[in-house]
Amino acid sequence: MGIVWTIIVGFLVGLLARAVMPGRQGMGIIATTLVGVGGALLAGYVGQHLGYYKLGEPVGFIASVFGALVVLFVWKKLLNR
Repeated sequence: MGIVWTIIVGFLVGLLARAVMPGRQGMGIIATTLVGVGGALLAGYVGQHLGYYKLGEPVGFIASVFGALVVLFVWKKLLNR
């Protein structure tokens, strides 16, 4: 059941990141989910190892959106070469 929650939260995080990022992002539901999950993993790894928050805290969701913004920015830069 943990993987299902990861996918659902990743999709929501990806949607929020796409809504905040200026410009048009031409990606579908799978790419949006991958960006969200990648951002959540990035933010979770960095935030927890630096001691900013622990697993399961609400701030982790906000950090996931920021992580997804970083992943989306890199994604756009790589595709616009």
